[in-house]
Amino acid sequence: MDRDETLRRLDQLAAQFDEMVDASVSSNADDEHDPEGSTIAFERSQLDALIRQARQHLDEVDAAADRITDGTYGACQTCGRPIPVERLEARPVARTCIGCAAVRPAAPAGSHIRTHGRDGTVPSA
Repeated sequence: MDRDETLRRLDQLAAQFDEMVDASVSSNADDEHDPEGSTIAFERSQLDALIRQARQHLDEVDAAADRITDGTYGACQTCGRPIPVERLEARPVARTCIGCAAVRPAAPAGSHIRTHGRDGTVPSA
């Protein structure tokens, strides 16, 4: 998806969100007691997630354009090696080669990653 297409999609999603908000203003505002309230809240949440996803993609497209401008597009930001053309064709906003993308960074402290086995024991290293 290119920048113009992403901007169009973002505009469409924002318009849908605005329509939903406008419609809910004129209806029963008490989602808890409105039989359709939870459905409307879910739809709002879904649209919000799609809008955030489109904005993130737009940021990725802009960052790729910046890399083109500064001459670093196509170089892995982790190892510095060239990103294969096939990967860039499949995902033009890619910042890393497949090898580096497959390596997961260590989980930050307090993350949801399990540190103990199901039986409560700490796994040996």
